[in-house]
Amino acid sequence: MFPRSSGRLEMVVDIYESADSVRGHDPDTEKEDIMMTVNGDIKKDPHTGGDTAGGRCYRLTAVCVVLLCVLLLTAITVLWIKFSILNTEKDQLQTSYNNLNTEKDQLQTKYNNLTIERDQLQRERDGYPRTFCDPYQGRCFWFNFSFYYMSNDSKSWDESKQDCNSRGADLVIINSTEEQEFIVKQLGHFEAWIGLSDREKEGEWKWVDGTPLTTKYWASGEPNNAGDEDCAVIYSLNKAVWNDKKCSEKLHWICEKHVCQ
Repeated sequence: MFPRSSGRLEMVVDIYESADSVRGHDPDTEKEDIMMTVNGDIKKDPHTGGDTAGGRCYRLTAVCVVLLCVLLLTAITVLWIKFSILNTEKDQLQTSYNNLNTEKDQLQTKYNNLTIERDQLQRERDGYPRTFCDPYQGRCFWFNFSFYYMSNDSKSWDESKQDCNSRGADLVIINSTEEQEFIVKQLGHFEAWIGLSDREKEGEWKWVDGTPLTTKYWASGEPNNAGDEDCAVIYSLNKAVWNDKKCSEKLHWICEKHVCQ
């Protein structure tokens, strides 16, 4: 009788304990603690707050955003550097352009000045034969940048010089062998006064513009000052040479006018 009652009492106690356990159970809390065993490894329920697909997607998105920001910052930096370089090159090109423009203006100015000089020389060259040369009294010819007038009549050295001065010129000054040979070809077999004398000081020959004689074309034994010969003439003796004569002798003469004067 008692044993049987004892068994029923234990069952009642178990039922009450089970009921108490059920009443104190929180299914949400228990679900968080449930562990599942798969292939011997303990893992959290995929429906809990563990390593879910949503978490991995979030982290991947964050990494992509960071990389994108880095790439964007790098691109902006590179573009800024290139912009700075291009801006510097633009300034250098602008400076070069300004310099070239200045040089162009300077060359244009020089060209204009040379054109004016050329036109002036042309006008002078065209006008000199009418004012400088009298075809009834002599012959005119052109050599380099000079006009020459060679007389047909004869005068003393001083009279010849005066005639040249009246034409805006002076007795010829010979500066080179080429000029000398050219003049002799025009002169033929005549002698003619040139702008050379030692009247101021014997033996110190000077041209009419006051410059001393440097290059000399005297004939052999000349000048000899025979009978006070202080003025020079040019003539041909197989080649163009000079000789000293008395300044009072009557000879042809040669005037020279530089176009640039």
